[in-house]
Amino acid sequence: MTFESFPYTRPDMAEVSLSFEKQLLSFQSAKTPEAQSRQLSRLNALREEFWSMYNLCYVRHTSNTADPFYEKENEYFDENLPAFEALNNRFFQALLTSPFRDVLEQKFGKQLFTLAELSLKTFKPSILEDLQQENALSTEYVKIKARAKVEFDGVTYNLSSIHPLELSDDRHTRRRATEAKWQFFSDNAQGMEAIFDKMVKVRHRIARELGYRNFVEVGYARMRRSDYTPEMVANFRRQVREILVPLASQLYERQRQRLKIDNLKYYDEEYKFPSGNPKPIGAPAEIVANAAVMYRELSPDTGRFFQHMQEAQLMDLVNREGKATGGYCTYMSKFGAPFIFSNFNGTSGDIDVLTHEAGHAFQVWSSSRFPFDEYHWPTSDAAEIHSMSMEFFTWPWMHLFFGPDTEKYRYMHLGGGIQFLPYGVAVDEFQHIIYENPDMTPAERNAAWRKLEQVYLPHRNYDGNTFLEEGRFWLKQSHIFNSPFYYIDYTLAQICAFQFWMKDRQHHARAWRDYVRLCKAGGSKSFLELVKLANLRSPFDDGCVESVVGEIRKYLDGVDDSGF
Repeated sequence: MTFESFPYTRPDMAEVSLSFEKQLLSFQSAKTPEAQSRQLSRLNALREEFWSMYNLCYVRHTSNTADPFYEKENEYFDENLPAFEALNNRFFQALLTSPFRDVLEQKFGKQLFTLAELSLKTFKPSILEDLQQENALSTEYVKIKARAKVEFDGVTYNLSSIHPLELSDDRHTRRRATEAKWQFFSDNAQGMEAIFDKMVKVRHRIARELGYRNFVEVGYARMRRSDYTPEMVANFRRQVREILVPLASQLYERQRQRLKIDNLKYYDEEYKFPSGNPKPIGAPAEIVANAAVMYRELSPDTGRFFQHMQEAQLMDLVNREGKATGGYCTYMSKFGAPFIFSNFNGTSGDIDVLTHEAGHAFQVWSSSRFPFDEYHWPTSDAAEIHSMSMEFFTWPWMHLFFGPDTEKYRYMHLGGGIQFLPYGVAVDEFQHIIYENPDMTPAERNAAWRKLEQVYLPHRNYDGNTFLEEGRFWLKQSHIFNSPFYYIDYTLAQICAFQFWMKDRQHHARAWRDYVRLCKAGGSKSFLELVKLANLRSPFDDGCVESVVGEIRKYLDGVDDSGF
C-alpha cells in the first residue's frame, strides 16, 4: 500500500468507548496472567487503530491546511482527544492495579508501568474541557503560520519560501527579506500573544486542578520524564551557559571576520560565508535519489528502510502554499508506516531535515516489533538522539548533495550545532519562567525573553528592529506554543549526537552498532537507561558538556575557512 491509499475512517467515539470499556472489563476480570496478556493485546489493537487514524488525519491536514475535509477531521480530534485520553487513563489505572503486575512487568518491561504512572499524573476527567481548549488554541496558532503571506518585491511568499531570500548573497536583500518576514509576525503578534496568554492560563488551570502548584511538573510528566528533574536540567543549562556560550560567540566573531563586516546583525547570523551558504545540488527528486544511494551504502538495514519509504510514498518534502511550516516524523502503526514531512526550499536545511527526520523514521521502523505504541517511540529526549546522530552518520555522503561545497557544509553543520545549544536552553529557561509565573503579562513575557537573549545570545544585534528588541523573537518558535518543555530535548540529544560524531570518527563499525542497538530499543527504557545502552555519557554529568567541546573545537580550528 502507498500512503495515498491508506484508508481513513473517523473513529466514532461512542463506539470506541463502548468497545474499550468491554475490553477493559475483560482485562480486569481475567483470572490468569496469560488471559490478561491476551486481553492487553486486544486493548492495544483498539488504541493502535485510534492513534493511526489520528496520525493519518494529522499528516493530511498539515500537508494542506486548506483542505476542508481534513480541517473538520482535525477539529474532531481536537475535541475528542481528551475523551480518548480519559479511556487511556482508565487503561493505565487497570494496568497498575493488576494482580498480575509482576508477571506483566517481566513480560513487557517496567517502562510501560513507569509511563502509565506518569500519564496518571497528567489527567483526570474534570480537565476535559480545558484540554479541548488547549488543542483548539494550538491548531489556531498552526493555521496562522501555515497561511502566512509575506509580501516582498511584488511577490507573495510563505514562511518557508521566503527563507532562501533571507540567505541572499546580497546583504541588502537579506535584511529586507528578513524584515518582511518579521513584519508578518509583527502584524500577527497581538493575536499570537493572545493565543499564548490563553494557553498559559488554561495550562495553569489544568495543573491546579490536578493538584500541582504550577504547570512545570505537569509539563515534565507529559514529556514522560522519569529519571531527571528540573534541577538537573537547570544544572545542564548552567554548563551550556558557562562553556558553550563563549564558544558560540567565538564562532560568530569568526563569521563576522569572514564576511568582512563591522557588526554581525540578526539578518547575517544564518549567512555563514562570503561566497554564500552551501546549497543542495539538484531538484527534490534528485535529492531523494541520492539519499537512497546514501542509505543503501550506509547499511543493509537503512537501505531496506529507505526503499520502503520511497515505495510506499511515505515522504512529503516540498514546500507549497497552505502547507504547515516545519518538519516532523510520525508513525501509523496500523500500516507499519513512518512518515516524513518537511518543506524543501533550496537551502542546506533541506538536507538537514531529511537526514534528521530519516533518523526518527529509521528508529521507529527498527522498533516496530514492539506491541505497544509507548515502545515504538522513546521519550523525545532520547528520540532526538536518533535524528541528530543520523545527521552526523551521513557525513561521508554529503558530497552527493553539496559537491565541492561539502567541507563548507560540514563546517557549518558542526558549528551550527554549537551555536544552537545556547538558543535551545534559552527556550527551555523561558518556559520555566513563564509557567512558574502564569500571571505575567505579554509585555513581561517579552521582557523575560529579551533578558535571556542577552545572557545566552550576547552577540545578537537587532539593528534597531523595535519588534525584536522588545523581545518577541520567541513568537516564531512553534514548540513554545504547541509542545511545552519539549525544546530542551534537542539540546540534550545534541550533546549525545556530538558523542556519536566523535565515536564514529574513531571507529565507525562500533559507533554504528551502538546506534542501531539504541534504535531497536525504541521506548522500552527511560532516557538515561537508553543513553547508557548506547554507551554514551549522560548530558547531566558535570563535565560532559566540556568533554565534547575539545574535539569539536579542534576540528573547527583545523578547517581553513578563508576560502569559503
